[in-house]
Amino acid sequence: MDSSENLDDKDSGPEVQMNFPSSVMSRIEELMGGTEQFDSDEFDAVAYINRVFPTEQSLSGVETAAARCEFRLASVQHDIQRLVREQAAQRDAGQAALLEAQRCIGELALQVTEINKKAERSESMVREITAEIKQLDCAKWNLTAAITALNHLHMLTGGAATLRGLAQRRQYKELVLPLQAIMEVLQHFESYRDIRELNALRDEVHSIRAQLATQILADFKDAFTGSKSGVSQRTLAEACGVVDALDPKVKKELLNWFISMQLQEYQHLFSAEQECAWLSHIERRYAWLKKHLLSFEESLASVFPHPWLLSERIARQFCKITRTELTNIMSSRRNEVDVKLLLYAIQKTYNFEVLLHKRFVGTDFTGIENLDTTTEKVNIGDDLKEGQSDEVAASGSPWVGLIGGCFEPYLSLYITSLDTSLRSLMDTFIQDAKSTDAGIGGTSGGAIANSGGSGAVIASCADLFLFYKKCLVQCARLTTGEPMLELAGVFQKYLREYASSVLQAALPRTGPSQLTLGALSSATNMPSLVTNLHTLLRDDTATRYTKQEIAKITSVITTSEYCLETTIHLEQKLKEKVAASLADKIDLVPEQDLFHKMISNCIQLLVQDLELACEPALQAMTKISWLHFDNVGDQSSYVTQIIMHLKNAIPNLRDNLASSRKYFTQFCIRFANSFIPKFIQNIYKCKPISTVGSEQLLLDTHMLKTALLELPSIGSEVKRQAPATYTKVVIKLMTKAEMILKLVMAPLDGNLEGFVAQFVQLLPESTLAEFHKVLDMKGPKLSKMQMSSLDALFKDTTKSVNNEVNK
Repeated sequence: MDSSENLDDKDSGPEVQMNFPSSVMSRIEELMGGTEQFDSDEFDAVAYINRVFPTEQSLSGVETAAARCEFRLASVQHDIQRLVREQAAQRDAGQAALLEAQRCIGELALQVTEINKKAERSESMVREITAEIKQLDCAKWNLTAAITALNHLHMLTGGAATLRGLAQRRQYKELVLPLQAIMEVLQHFESYRDIRELNALRDEVHSIRAQLATQILADFKDAFTGSKSGVSQRTLAEACGVVDALDPKVKKELLNWFISMQLQEYQHLFSAEQECAWLSHIERRYAWLKKHLLSFEESLASVFPHPWLLSERIARQFCKITRTELTNIMSSRRNEVDVKLLLYAIQKTYNFEVLLHKRFVGTDFTGIENLDTTTEKVNIGDDLKEGQSDEVAASGSPWVGLIGGCFEPYLSLYITSLDTSLRSLMDTFIQDAKSTDAGIGGTSGGAIANSGGSGAVIASCADLFLFYKKCLVQCARLTTGEPMLELAGVFQKYLREYASSVLQAALPRTGPSQLTLGALSSATNMPSLVTNLHTLLRDDTATRYTKQEIAKITSVITTSEYCLETTIHLEQKLKEKVAASLADKIDLVPEQDLFHKMISNCIQLLVQDLELACEPALQAMTKISWLHFDNVGDQSSYVTQIIMHLKNAIPNLRDNLASSRKYFTQFCIRFANSFIPKFIQNIYKCKPISTVGSEQLLLDTHMLKTALLELPSIGSEVKRQAPATYTKVVIKLMTKAEMILKLVMAPLDGNLEGFVAQFVQLLPESTLAEFHKVLDMKGPKLSKMQMSSLDALFKDTTKSVNNEVNK
């Protein structure tokens, strides 16, 4: 204690306390290997003493502990004094090192200054040495430039005279190279335009070039106009090499004159006043060019260089002239243009353009891409091969459409003719659909497309899309503009009519219900349609469909599926063929929705038919006296009847829809969603019911649930697992029926709250009306006060459960 008091006396001066952040303190502790517990801010002396001397007996070691503390204190003071002395010594050493560094820096600065002075003296010496060398190098460059300029000047002065002499003697072959050389020399003198003599030479050369151009054009005109100029074809061929060296305008003028001269005869023979100029003689135009090109290539093609492509230029100008003349003559005689004549002209023009493409482009196209409407049911792709081996994709050739574009304003006549043809074809389909065997084994439009029997695709839809395919192929090679939109409109029109007049007509007229396509075409009417179906089902005069009628319905489903898939491909192809700016205007989605709804309608008809078969069994269930059941036996007879109807109906449907498994699955799901709620509603009608009766009804429900779970593969030798979506629906709905019956068996007396809690737990989505139905099944007559109490308890329990779920 004395030593601590002495220490306090020594440190009695002002204290400066430094507070560091906790992160800094933890880092310091880490570097120092930890801190003494006495240094901690949380050190508690009393707690420490109590820990060291926990009992009176331990106080005997107080003197020893105090001695250890004094020894430790003396050691710390010794360390402090040593560190203070070492710090003073290090400060002196650091001061000495700083002075030494400053001295070294001063010496280094002197050395750098001296080096800079020596470098400047060396640079001055180098400049003195190389001054004369630079002068010599500049003189050499000037001398070289002067010699080059003199050589060019000599070439220019001598070359001009040479060019003039060669031009006068028409030595065009020897003239080409000097002319090219002189033109390059003139490029070197572009920077000397202020020298009068050079400008005079430049003007002379340009004058010679102009004279050459005039002379060569005159030679060609004299040679091909019948005058006796004496200029040979060899000389003309050599002159073409000179033309390439002259201004490009000269070549353009020569070609324009020559091509115009070559087509003068054509323009005269097929002028608007001539009878052969009309569309009915259009093939004569193309025959003339074929004959003329053959004659030209045999006699004059060797005169012109191959890169000039004279034959191709003549053919291209022929196409432009022909297009202009055909446009004018069709405009003046518009009333005489009919579909047959137009199609004849289009076909001949297209064939001619394909021929030009193969001649000048050299690529032999294999044909327009076929509309991909083939499926596993009906293969209609091979029907277009005949007569189309020479077709060329319009977007893939610079020649196709070069003349044919003039027919585009008149293609509305073609679209009208297609409309008429489709009208006739559709009338045939409608007539076949009205026949007795329509859609099952009739002829043409009504026949099944393959030998698969019931549920196969109606052949008329394959005929329809085959015709669509041919129309699209023909129209796509004629235009990609507005007529394609008109064609798409015609396609849409007859797709709708096919659905209404053929598919709808193929459905049986008798049965549990019959929907009209007018109602079917509105997507918003579907809920009301289902309601109408249920209403019609209650008609006492309703009869079930025969197997033949079921086959009709399934055939309509598979045909509608085929039409739906093919319509999707048709829309894609139309968008590919039409111009990009018009692609967004093509929309066959309404027609696709129409076939979707046709399929949905047919599935609903099948569902209602099967429900109608099960209806007597459900009515029999409600007539059983469930209150007087004595024991639980096997499944009831009504369950056996329902399962029998399922076994009789499902295999036939499954076979008919073998090629459309997804729609068979849809049928199963829709049947479960419709039949099981009806079954539950009939369970509510089984009142009053005893506990034994509830057990029997629960057994029946379980047996029916098992049968429904096996519904997709019922009656099949190959057992397949039911689709997960279907299984989920059956389990959810049938579980509700089982829970209702378990609640009916649950005791009610004395524990109303427990019953209500169990009801809400087993049927969490139930309503107050269902709660009342379950109470009615249990049998006891409750007073109004008891019912009010139960209703309030049900609402409170439901509300509390919903609140917990929302949390």
